Amino acid sequence: MMESKVDKGIFWPSITLVAVLTLLLVVFRDTAAPVLQDILTAITSRLDWAWEFLTIALFGVLLWLMVGRYGKVRLGGVDDRPEFSRFSWGAMLFCAGMGTSIMFWSIVEPLYYYTGPPFGIEAGSDRAAEFAVAYGLFHWGISAWALYALPAVVIAYSFFVRNSSSLRVSAACRGVLGRHADGPIGKVIDILVIWSMVGGLGTSLGLGVPMVAAVTSDLTGIEQSTYLNIGIIVIWTVIFSASAYAGLYEGIRRLSDWNVYLALALAVFVLLAGPTLFILSYFTNSLGVMLDNFMMMSLSTDPITQGGFPQAWTVFYWAWFAATAPFIGIFVARISKGRSIRDLVLNILAWGTAGSWLYFAIFGGYGMNLQLSGEADLVATLGDGGGPAVVVELLNSLPLSVLASVAFLVLGFVFLSTSLDSASYVLASVASTDVHGAEPARWHRLLWGAVMSALAVSLILVGGLEVVQTSAVLVAVPVLVMYLLLTLSLTRWLKQDRAVHVHVEDDEPDPPGQVHHEEAESP
Repeated sequence: MMESKVDKGIFWPSITLVAVLTLLLVVFRDTAAPVLQDILTAITSRLDWAWEFLTIALFGVLLWLMVGRYGKVRLGGVDDRPEFSRFSWGAMLFCAGMGTSIMFWSIVEPLYYYTGPPFGIEAGSDRAAEFAVAYGLFHWGISAWALYALPAVVIAYSFFVRNSSSLRVSAACRGVLGRHADGPIGKVIDILVIWSMVGGLGTSLGLGVPMVAAVTSDLTGIEQSTYLNIGIIVIWTVIFSASAYAGLYEGIRRLSDWNVYLALALAVFVLLAGPTLFILSYFTNSLGVMLDNFMMMSLSTDPITQGGFPQAWTVFYWAWFAATAPFIGIFVARISKGRSIRDLVLNILAWGTAGSWLYFAIFGGYGMNLQLSGEADLVATLGDGGGPAVVVELLNSLPLSVLASVAFLVLGFVFLSTSLDSASYVLASVASTDVHGAEPARWHRLLWGAVMSALAVSLILVGGLEVVQTSAVLVAVPVLVMYLLLTLSLTRWLKQDRAVHVHVEDDEPDPPGQVHHEEAESP
């Protein structure tokens, strides 16, 4: 596989800005933290209506793309076919989008909703229990993945149909920005995307490292400490480096496949070892509660009682997902050559939603059964020891708990490695030129991985991780405008290209092999 060249005009300003901003946030974290938190609160409380209307509006756009005349437009040329099997393709897009977040929140989030439910429901009541997993299904379901799907479609169209030489959000906005996409406006867009990726990875670290450390400590007896956290990052970096060196076709694809196999195996084990009938019945009921209240959940701002639930959870999630959407969009676009627009949208929504619902149904249902049956007081554990302690207690309650904990630990490492792998690939792609038929240079991918690993270690040492996480979510404000630019850009291009579109049938078979690329197997 050929290697693309580094775009110094993006690479140096981006890496410098990441280093400088991180340093400033860490040095002034005591004063920056409350200011950033106030800004974040203002965003979620004053722009709650905007985020909720945006997410609902995306359904309309995506539905139009799936059922309208442009649904069969192929993302590529006449002879282009999918490079990956449907399983590998779905595995990569799910693993890039979720990371360790789904492992953590599928267990912990229902407990928060049980003790702090919405709509004036009494905390700890039977009604609160009915909404506990239902709200998790809502927050991690179709709405979340709709925020990821639109950027993926537009970037893929820009790259494979419009033959843009770069995998950048600025290039995907060219339909509206024109020549300004190559100027200062375009540079600002791409640098904001890079910062959002750094913060998004910080969120995965902020959840994943303490969780993995807690399980490691419980298994080995090693005291939880900063050194253990750093050791986890080192192991994680080694796994990532091997995958990054192998590249997209033999590295990220294989790691994602293993990730999904292990995630499925662990979920099936918990389903069979736990109260199977309760989990299945509780998921069915929770799905019904979510569907019955979907529009209320989607548009609730609670302006009368002002309890703050929609702002603290729904609006924050939409802002967080939107901030990381450009990263997911770029990666998913890169692996979607030869797919139709309908196929791309449908599979992002289906794979993402199914994987998220599976974990909330099984792990969330199992955790709530422990709480409701009195077998374990996970709510008290959450209050005393935090989310990682809840994860450990849940794993220890399972039959063959040591085996389950080891599997959970391995899955955590693989999920973290997949996140860094995907992120470093995207960062290197954004900072490279002419990535058609080429991958970012290996040293370039490894360099971004090393930068993020070093950044993670530094932030853990000085305690600045949460500040960087919060600052990255603030990027979601200009992302609101980005969604408008992307939508207008795509619709303009589709109308301009109407006469030359190549159409494919959605039931076109997947490639018989994992990779269909004349250079994919070459070193």
